[in-house]
Amino acid sequence: MPSRHCRFRVRHVLVILFLTSLTICLWLSHVSFNPLQLRWPEVATAQSANPSQIVQQGIERYKTGDVQGAIVLWQTALTAYQSTKNRANEAIVREKLAIAYQQIGQFSEAIDYWKSAIDNYRSSGDFVKVGRLLTELAQTYSRLGQNREARSLLCGASEADEICLKSEGSALQIAQKFSDRQGEAAALGSLGEADRLTGKYDRAIETLEASLKIVGEINLPVYRASVLNSLGNTYFSKAQLNEQRADSAKSRNAENKANEFIKEAAANYTKALGYFDHSLEQTRTQNDRSSQMRSLLNLIQLYYRSKYFKLPDRTNKAEQALQEALTLLNIIPDSPNKVYAAINLAEIEQPIDSINYTSSQAQCQPRKLNELQAEELLQKAVYIARGIKDSRSESFALGKLGHLYECRKDYNKALDFTKQARLAADQNLLAKDSLYLWEWQAGRIFKAQAKESEAIAAYERAIATLEGEGGIRDNLLITQRDLQFSFRDTITPLYREFAQLKLERAETLPIASQEYQKELNSALNAIDSLKLAELQNYFGNECVFTVFEPERVDDLEREDTAVFSSIILDYRTAIVVSLPNSDEKGKPNTKRRFKRLVWIDDSKRLIEQIKNFRIEVQKFYDPTDAFLTPAQNLYNSLIRPFASDLDPTKIKTLVFIQDGLLRNVPMAALHDGEEFLVQKYAIATTPGLRLTSPKSLNFQSRRTLALGLTEAATVDGEEFKPLANVTDEIDRVIELFPGSKKLLDKQFTPASLEQELKQTVYPIIHIATHGQFGTIPEDSFLVTGNNEKITITQLDIDIRRFSRSSQPVELLALTACQTGIGDDRATLGMAGITVQAGVRSALASLWYVDDAFTQELVAKFYENLRSQMSKAEALKEAQKALINQNKNIHPAKWASFILIGNWL
Repeated sequence: MPSRHCRFRVRHVLVILFLTSLTICLWLSHVSFNPLQLRWPEVATAQSANPSQIVQQGIERYKTGDVQGAIVLWQTALTAYQSTKNRANEAIVREKLAIAYQQIGQFSEAIDYWKSAIDNYRSSGDFVKVGRLLTELAQTYSRLGQNREARSLLCGASEADEICLKSEGSALQIAQKFSDRQGEAAALGSLGEADRLTGKYDRAIETLEASLKIVGEINLPVYRASVLNSLGNTYFSKAQLNEQRADSAKSRNAENKANEFIKEAAANYTKALGYFDHSLEQTRTQNDRSSQMRSLLNLIQLYYRSKYFKLPDRTNKAEQALQEALTLLNIIPDSPNKVYAAINLAEIEQPIDSINYTSSQAQCQPRKLNELQAEELLQKAVYIARGIKDSRSESFALGKLGHLYECRKDYNKALDFTKQARLAADQNLLAKDSLYLWEWQAGRIFKAQAKESEAIAAYERAIATLEGEGGIRDNLLITQRDLQFSFRDTITPLYREFAQLKLERAETLPIASQEYQKELNSALNAIDSLKLAELQNYFGNECVFTVFEPERVDDLEREDTAVFSSIILDYRTAIVVSLPNSDEKGKPNTKRRFKRLVWIDDSKRLIEQIKNFRIEVQKFYDPTDAFLTPAQNLYNSLIRPFASDLDPTKIKTLVFIQDGLLRNVPMAALHDGEEFLVQKYAIATTPGLRLTSPKSLNFQSRRTLALGLTEAATVDGEEFKPLANVTDEIDRVIELFPGSKKLLDKQFTPASLEQELKQTVYPIIHIATHGQFGTIPEDSFLVTGNNEKITITQLDIDIRRFSRSSQPVELLALTACQTGIGDDRATLGMAGITVQAGVRSALASLWYVDDAFTQELVAKFYENLRSQMSKAEALKEAQKALINQNKNIHPAKWASFILIGNWL
């Protein structure tokens, strides 16, 4: 049975805790700690006065930052109120406990107390309080990344998740029904935050502006600062997204589009700056120093982390904000948030345009403050955390202090502080979201000390903390869509460094030994986990991927199949090939695979070869054979070392599980000096064997939905030329598969596609239209009729929603797509179709091909499928047919097509 995995996104150093760009304001909790809010009986008995005093003592403890002490007192008071059945005060104390547990990061306890308090108020008929606490509960879910649950509490359950239904019993419906304007403002603010965290920036802005309007009408200055900060964060997020979209457009040479995104990013940064400045002014007026710190940290981030936004006098303004924050840190009362503020100030990096580092160097980035200042701040953070007895913030402070010594190469001190951080994390179940960081840090330190066994053990513990039963990956490694690229700083290096350790250990072992095979398997398993994480991170939603058990993978690794896995590391690249082993009689044995490792010494040089090859191989009208040298260079690096293992009489299919930019390589066009690789072998690619459906179906009679666009179109300001031969291509597909249906031009729209999938099962979906795959899902789409588009995410959703589990889509063909040459994430969208949507296989192009050649290749591919060839063999023979027709045909005209997923 396949196992299910779900959502996670990551952010630099888990800033769900480090409150640099996101502090989810507890919109209603500003008034929750007013002791006058407790509704005591008019005539107090000696028995009831006692819990009253205990509650007051807890409030005083909380104000001093002793959250744990406050919890103990409030739990004592709660027990007393339960014994006297004082439901009103019982509910209020539950509120206090929920806020306190949330403050120290124990979210499961906070959720339980919110829910029980809501039940108390509902049973007493206090629906205004019910609505307000539903908003508090929604905020807690948002902090955990569970924004769908948050929206459900605020708006009511909705399958589409696009419209706020304000269903009966939702926070917004209750607030509006009972004219609770304060509750409505809070619910709208929380809804805007939830939308921001899921990348719905325009919708978030609209919702937050509605909240801000109500705040102004009812004059709630404390709320005003919070919603201004949220609007600033939303525009900052939107700006960062537009910077990423600009980079994606540049990678596919769409310079005009890139300039549009840069211009829009600058406008977004300007708005963010305005909101942050306004929020800071508001907090100064209110003398709300904690909120003032949050606004300053947001401003500092904007000044230092914007890529294309060149604010006049930025350096001086950033320095002023930094110094003000440092001064403020000495004034605000001790609390977990003060600890995190100190850590953030110590960790502030140099402005983004003044540093240049690789992923491996990113562990020790240049700080804005000097090392002595940073060390003093971190020591202060440890002191405060211990004083308020908050092991969670203490763990982070100690861990970052250990990291500072790691960067100094003072490994003994680094390891000492790292061990203390691990111990502090172990004291708090919810602090385990930091534990993987310190296990990883310990692994790096042990590696630097040449303690291989200890390093491997630490890396294994770090990965187990993320992935194992009760692991934190699906719960806490969730954050904004806009910061998904920090995934490369917080998760990717962990897996790659561990894989490197295992590969290097394998090098020291005899190739024929079981230990050698075991180390290679361990490295490949780590990279497989990383590839799944990359896909989840790319799509950035609460997705469900099917992961097949190892025994099912055996059905794919047949005796005529060799599987190539690449692992690109900072300085060199590993190629591991899995081959069928022989039994005692010399016959291939699929149950006994043999793996062999070869290193490519210079990863940087390899990446340049890949880029050069992609540039040359897709030059349609190049009269020279400029592609040939880079094609042979890549063959010599990737394939030739294994040539003796790839006897064409025994090995028929090569399957590639590629890494990084190698995902953009059309392997069929590699050349051994005599012929192309595809002239010897059928070729396929897959994101991972355990992500590949092992079944294959009969293609002799398969109903097909064929969609295409022949007309010129303009989408998002980009012009797409007409595709003259699409009609013939679609007609040929329909002819080959009777009972099929076609939708052309204006008939082909996102709505018509959804309707067809809803009412009819189609094992094959063939789409002949312009499409592009970018760095982010927003820039991955297919052009439809009426100048519309369907994003790849929406296509995945439609296919997954309407395909039957017993009759999934067997093949999705996308015949006019393109990806950026230097974009190592673009093909994740293609791979995600087979994984996320449940499509068994995808046929797609890496660059746009003259559709006359496309028509011919596609027709031959489908004809071959009907003759019972495997999908990989069908593509091979179709490409060979074009080569054989014209020995001088440029590979640009046939090599762009790749098969992803199941190749059988």
